[in-house]
Amino acid sequence: MPYLSASDLPTKPAGERFRELMNRPGIVQLPGAHNGMAAIQARNAGFEGLYLSGAAMTASMGLPDLGIITVDEVAFFIRQIARSSGLPLVVDGDTGYGEALNVMHMVRTFEDAGAAAVHIEDQLLPKKCGHLNDKKLAGAEDMAAKVAAAAKARRHLYLIARTDAAASEGMDGAVARAKMYMEAGADAIFPEALNTAEMFREFARRMPGVPLLANMTEFGRTPFFTAQEFEEMGYKMVIWPVSSLRVANKAQEKLYATIKRDGATKAMIDEMQTRAELYDAIGLNQYEELDRTIIKSIVPSMD
Repeated sequence: MPYLSASDLPTKPAGERFRELMNRPGIVQLPGAHNGMAAIQARNAGFEGLYLSGAAMTASMGLPDLGIITVDEVAFFIRQIARSSGLPLVVDGDTGYGEALNVMHMVRTFEDAGAAAVHIEDQLLPKKCGHLNDKKLAGAEDMAAKVAAAAKARRHLYLIARTDAAASEGMDGAVARAKMYMEAGADAIFPEALNTAEMFREFARRMPGVPLLANMTEFGRTPFFTAQEFEEMGYKMVIWPVSSLRVANKAQEKLYATIKRDGATKAMIDEMQTRAELYDAIGLNQYEELDRTIIKSIVPSMD
């Protein structure tokens, strides 16, 4: 019960706990969790860190991933995921929600909400999913200034700089930008939308000693690779950003079609989380037991 009872809360800031994960051998696997329940289920499956995707957040709100949502809306998702799972959370910070001061405000807000890490990208608004075409890039110096601003604002937040330059500027441009972002204060680099194993390997070869994040999104430009394959290619982190939302959405679509067809949910019962499973996942009995242990208020005597 990591949320209500202080004795169950982590004693170290989220960013420090994420750095400990990064210092371990092996690749850090970060499945996307688009809400608190998904975060609990990922934790129960054995994961030690999570990822919050801007595309998953916006889609869950019925919006496209075009930089529409605000810092405070993202903070709402961060709080529910961090408190429900207790795990270090890497957050998609899009373009930083503005220029240098806006980026600093984002960092402070995300850190206060419980984020462990954030990545910001070198696109211009309206930004796009990294696997779409016609992305517009910010100047490398402008992006480096945002990275420097983020580094100045953070206390413990792990800072990942994403570059979308490979599609338009080639490997040389992407590597040059990544090196500039590291000099500006980034802890790691996220090269987005690489589309062959050789591209992943080349980028890693040209960024020796730099922690790298790989994006294993479905239906994009990147072929399917396993976490082990990414590790062998030189990557320290891998995300599956929208997978949980895709599966949940498909199941909900089937549910609503069934209700419309049958006027009932009976045909879907075997595919549902039961009441007992739900209550077990959210710890209902633990919360009730905690409530029973609280000392009742004592009304003072008038004597």
